[in-house]
Amino acid sequence: MKRVLVVVLLIASLQIRAQEAEINQLMDDWHQAAANADYESYFDVIAEDGYYLGTDESEVWTKGEFQTFCEPYFAQKNTWDFHPKRRKVFLSQDQKMAWFEEVLETWMGPCRGSGVLMHDGAQWQINQYNLAVLVSNENIKSYLEILAREKR
Repeated sequence: MKRVLVVVLLIASLQIRAQEAEINQLMDDWHQAAANADYESYFDVIAEDGYYLGTDESEVWTKGEFQTFCEPYFAQKNTWDFHPKRRKVFLSQDQKMAWFEEVLETWMGPCRGSGVLMHDGAQWQINQYNLAVLVSNENIKSYLEILAREKR
């Protein structure tokens, strides 16, 4: 009985690792699609009802709105090139939903991406992605001064 339990736990652990590896590859490919200005590959990964939350307070986009915003950048090959430094993926118990957080090297400096993915039976898709610029604790005071100037 103990051997059966060990085998079951081992198989479950391997399945989780495989799902995490698949999600990590999907996210790496997604970021690379942006860097390559590959519009189709970039947006195929976002669910039809997906949301993208950018660094500006006004940047709350449905997939369609985000596509409209991004289209000229992709057409002109003037896209962004984010490089993940680290990423942590979490899976729901039924392995049909995942969430993650990642730290990225970007032209804006360090950023954090976080998001939710759902498995539709055939593939993982991004349902929500949130990009935030990271501000070190030592620089919070300067950051708050910038915000105060913007409000004027």
